[in-house]
Amino acid sequence: MNADAVFRARIATWADDRPRARTLAVWRGRVVAFDDVAEELARDALVKEDFGSAALFPGFHDAHCHTTAFGLSLSELDLSTPPVSSMEELYGAVAARAAALGVDDWVVGTGYDQNKLGGRHPERHRLDEAARGRPVWLQHTSGHMCVVNSAALERIGSAVDGAIDGGSVVRDEQGEPTGLLEERAQSLVQALVLPRSLEELAEAISRAHDRYLAEGLTSVCDAGVAGGWIGQSPVEFAAYQLARESGRLKVRSTVMVSSDVLGPVSGHADDGLEGALGLPGGLRTGLGDDWLRLGPVKVFSDGSLIGRTCWMEHGFEDDPANTGYPQADPDRLRAVIVGAHRAGWQVATHAIGDAAVSFVLDCYEEALGDAPRPDHRHRIEHCGVTTPSSLARLARLGVVAVPQGRFIGEIGDGMIEALGPDRVGDAYRLASFLEAGVALPGSSDRPVVDGRPMRGIADMVTRRTGSGASFGAGEALTVEQALRAYSAGSAYAERAEGDRGSLRVGQLADFVVLEQDPRELPHGELADLRVLATGVGGALAYDGR
Repeated sequence: MNADAVFRARIATWADDRPRARTLAVWRGRVVAFDDVAEELARDALVKEDFGSAALFPGFHDAHCHTTAFGLSLSELDLSTPPVSSMEELYGAVAARAAALGVDDWVVGTGYDQNKLGGRHPERHRLDEAARGRPVWLQHTSGHMCVVNSAALERIGSAVDGAIDGGSVVRDEQGEPTGLLEERAQSLVQALVLPRSLEELAEAISRAHDRYLAEGLTSVCDAGVAGGWIGQSPVEFAAYQLARESGRLKVRSTVMVSSDVLGPVSGHADDGLEGALGLPGGLRTGLGDDWLRLGPVKVFSDGSLIGRTCWMEHGFEDDPANTGYPQADPDRLRAVIVGAHRAGWQVATHAIGDAAVSFVLDCYEEALGDAPRPDHRHRIEHCGVTTPSSLARLARLGVVAVPQGRFIGEIGDGMIEALGPDRVGDAYRLASFLEAGVALPGSSDRPVVDGRPMRGIADMVTRRTGSGASFGAGEALTVEQALRAYSAGSAYAERAEGDRGSLRVGQLADFVVLEQDPRELPHGELADLRVLATGVGGALAYDGR
């Protein structure tokens, strides 16, 4: 037995037979030994790192983020709060960016939240004044809507008056577009600026991965590429391949493909593919290797809670007549979900409203009844408002819920305004998922919110909004439960638990080193706990000591 690297720290493995260790030995990227045997191997190891009393855990794994969008946002105008705390500051930021651009260049901003800016979206004509004739495209923090100005609407042209399935061009009392484009209506402006080049996307992936490593992330899942309003290019997966070939893929990446790019597939009569939807050649979930693999197919069933577009059984607290809407005709959504299941895909469906969650469970139950598949691990992304009846069905059907605890700390106040106090207990559940036997990964939906894992873990434990309000305190996790969700839980959600999510002999040596053991800290100190180092395949990809 050999080792090429040995690490010493206070090690938590998440393995029942050896939950703790002091020394970890690595050979060719995988764990080969612990403690006494690892110390023997240390004599010939080329790399020896001693982190002293620092805590080493399995690497963090974000089960739902948007890597290319996040990487692109790092070079766009940041309109999140902070730094922008008022609508006047937003207009000022747009004006400053416009002044530095050419007369035909787009002013592109991201991250504004009307809930933090007085409850109103930016006004089209004020944006005209700020941009001085340049087209403006401001993306909402949820990703489910955007605002454009008059110059952008002129470029869109007559398409703004057409019918849009699963989206809306918001209009004022005179019937004029306000500039707010909801859900799939965003494709009207995206058509003017997309697709992005492979090189631009590969560089965005690289920028994002640098940030990930500094935060302890060793694996992520990009939740939708290549099509629909969420995609950046029809060949977006190739950008990941380019990033890998050029040394810019630094974090293990699972990539979901948007359902918009699926089409009918067929094969031998014995294959049972009647009504199946997939990619040419039968490509599906699981293709790839330890660094880059094809994940679930991503389906959108509804919209945003803070944007009041998610599909609800009852109206929003501050807009009782509004119950949101599905992102496509329900029969079409059902056909896509069932068809993707028939083609062998793991299906990950975005559902935030309680009506959407219930509908998606109906679709999964129909799919599994028509074409049974053991251990399918279909997912509901966000699973935002989950009634007790839906909770029981999640467990019975073996569906993985993928909520974002980080939403509570950053946009929780807006969610309370949308739901009212009586429904908050059903929103972004955590503890009740575990109690029901539903698998629970950790994720952020970045760039919707600040995706630093320790901030997400802190919110999963404290369940406090930005204003300090309690948000379903009964759903709080222990620190260890939250840590496990952000590693072992996320690996399970991606069918990768055999290789990652814990530290066992034979598994990938992916780890994060924290300055202190978060299980021993007051909850108020969790969010800002420092990452000392991040190891991917037994090599230090980030060293912040």
